[in-house]
Amino acid sequence: MVNTLKEWRLQCLHELVFPNGLGNVETLENIVQRGLIPTLHAAGIVDKYTGMHALQHFYASWCINRKKDGGLELPVKVVQARMGHSSITITLDTYGHLFPSTDDGEELAQAELRILG
Repeated sequence: MVNTLKEWRLQCLHELVFPNGLGNVETLENIVQRGLIPTLHAAGIVDKYTGMHALQHFYASWCINRKKDGGLELPVKVVQARMGHSSITITLDTYGHLFPSTDDGEELAQAELRILG
């Protein structure tokens, strides 16, 4: 891929990697309509595109979700860095509800069984 991009750069008249047909910057609308939405649909990720911000939340939830649920199960500091948040507070205020709870009642129920059993 690197070699292909290097060859492409030599052919480009401008400094853009992916210019439009006229050699100018491609519009976001065109990128979304002609590239992103068809790709998301083909991958089965979304049925309806709701905006670029939704992709950020999709990525965050994938980073946070448990491995057994198809996620990466990353620690909160790693998620903070990947999301580019200036503080861990921003990460936890925005995505804290997605992190697996260690107090889901299962451990308490098991402890009660051991005590009462």
